Amino acid sequence: MKNKQKNELAVCGFATVKKLEKKHADKITRLYFTEDRAPLFGGLCKKLAKEKKFYRQVEDAKELESLAKTVHHQGVVAFIESPVIQQLDSDVVNQWVENHEHAILLDRIGNANNFGAIVRSAAFFGIKNIVIPMDESQSSITTSSYRVAEGGMEYVNIFCVQNMERLLEVLKGKMVRVGTSLKATKNVGSLGKIAAEKPVLVILGNEESGISDMVERNCDELVIIPFAGMDEGFKEGLVDSLNVAQAASIICYELNK
Repeated sequence: MKNKQKNELAVCGFATVKKLEKKHADKITRLYFTEDRAPLFGGLCKKLAKEKKFYRQVEDAKELESLAKTVHHQGVVAFIESPVIQQLDSDVVNQWVENHEHAILLDRIGNANNFGAIVRSAAFFGIKNIVIPMDESQSSITTSSYRVAEGGMEYVNIFCVQNMERLLEVLKGKMVRVGTSLKATKNVGSLGKIAAEKPVLVILGNEESGISDMVERNCDELVIIPFAGMDEGFKEGLVDSLNVAQAASIICYELNK
């Protein structure tokens, strides 16, 4: 939930706020917590007091629901300034190539929970770079995605890009552009070998339609996560795809295998 008047974003969830405290406590502008959480945030309260920032124990958890506009606060809500997502530029891309850093490009992932889960998986496996299109159909940094990321937002760099096709063209020859598709014949297990030779940009597609035709045309490789019955041809009744966040976990694992 964004407070447009104060240009703030509510960050909630115990693990999420704890990671925020550990990594970027300076970002916190206000803090609210229930009585049972108070002993666990004593150190943070001291930091906030020193910086003359506001914190308070609430009398009723319903106040946290009102502040965060969600019941999933787990007894604590912190506010930070609304994140400004940096636009991706050639200097950043060149740094990825030089340092052999992989990246994930999201092709219109619309669900905030999926976006947060992808961030969590990326952080867990050490994939530091995520790119999102500047598109209304793409989820961005919200209270929900921040919470689902379970602290992962503090360990990844999120960039935005106006033109995905232009980005894919610029990356040609610099990074291996890998899309996920049911049309693919190459197993996702091949990612480890690909990643060992060159940094990889993995493109994850929209929850309903997958990667766009434009993205597919601009990929160097297409990979598929094998599913039951695939070798015998798709059988009616079998599930042929994973939730995009689950697929992201497998892909991040294979990149670091």
